Amino acid sequence: MMTLEQFKAARAVLQGVIVNTALTYSPALSKACGNQVYFKPENMQLTGAYKIRGAYYKISTLTDEQKEKGLVTASAGNHAQGVAYAAAAAGVPATVVMPTTTPLVKVNNTKDYGAEVVLHGETFDDAAALADQLAREKGLTYVHPFNDLTLATGQGTIAYEIFQALPDVDVILVPIGGGGLAAGVATLAKLLNPHVKVYGVEPAGAASMKASLEAGHVVTLEHMETIADGVAVKTPGDVVFPYVQKNLDGIITIDDTELVDAFLDMMEKHKMVVENAGLLPIAALNHLDCKGLNVVPVLSGGNMDVITMSSLVQHGLINRGRIFTFSVQLPDRPGELLNVASILARENGNVIKLEHNQFVSINRASAVELRVTLEAFGHAHKARILAAMKENGYDAHEVLTADFYN
Repeated sequence: MMTLEQFKAARAVLQGVIVNTALTYSPALSKACGNQVYFKPENMQLTGAYKIRGAYYKISTLTDEQKEKGLVTASAGNHAQGVAYAAAAAGVPATVVMPTTTPLVKVNNTKDYGAEVVLHGETFDDAAALADQLAREKGLTYVHPFNDLTLATGQGTIAYEIFQALPDVDVILVPIGGGGLAAGVATLAKLLNPHVKVYGVEPAGAASMKASLEAGHVVTLEHMETIADGVAVKTPGDVVFPYVQKNLDGIITIDDTELVDAFLDMMEKHKMVVENAGLLPIAALNHLDCKGLNVVPVLSGGNMDVITMSSLVQHGLINRGRIFTFSVQLPDRPGELLNVASILARENGNVIKLEHNQFVSINRASAVELRVTLEAFGHAHKARILAAMKENGYDAHEVLTADFYN
């Protein structure tokens, strides 16, 4: 069982190892959702995620014999880095199996901490199957990424720091995949204050914990589709599941499109990089049915590669109408391009890219295509620009997002 004494023991072991990530008040997020929002930035944690807490504490409890065998684990990235760091600190070799879809930054960081990395399968569940096989075949000690009460106890120390910084916290939001973080934080939070509400936040495209809670037992999803790779788990942990059942107050599911907006909010308003799984609690702020309460979203990690970041920025700007592309047919005669440029200048549209295709039709007199990508102030400004084009005789229409990169 996870008891208060065990949480205290975990806190003592982690003292001086992990970073006590200070709560940060967000005026912008507070205004947007009508609550007082203080996020817990575990993206600023050692190894870039909360996972170091559980991995380090778990490894500290292993016997010398278990350590001598060597460690193996499976992870989509953050647990991998936590195990690699803790294993190196303990002088123990570690093998980490990661899905082939794992962002490069997580793979390289895990290697840099000294672990041997094996890339296998497209999902965490594929990687976990191989890790379990290696543990049996080579006699390695398996350090599970979430389905372990000792590990979950280490993750739960986050709650100590939340209550220390904000004793009158009302709501805690945690990302949930396999359930280790949620089980640990919710259990300790209820021990410290039975009245606090703790909600797990899960991607709608990989809501295995929600399905399990509704069924009353652990279930396995047939299919997953989400950009939140850190919580993309088909089967939640059966060991931690009873603690989630008992102590979690509910599950909030989030569409991937909401994570894109949340990423842009954290980048622009707080200058922080938060990975997709860590953005789930930020997106969940808009789904709360309470007002005027102290709410703490746990930002679980910030290990994101620059290619993913650039994609999220671009899609976020498109979603908010701050970048868009329109297409218009022009007669192929001198001055038409200048006329369009003049309209855009009057409407304060900033041109990012322009394509003038004379070969879209054999009838050049009436069919030259102009595609223009613009920076705008939002959807209202975008609508004014398109209206101005039509008012001046140009039948401009927006190019859909799916065609934006063509």
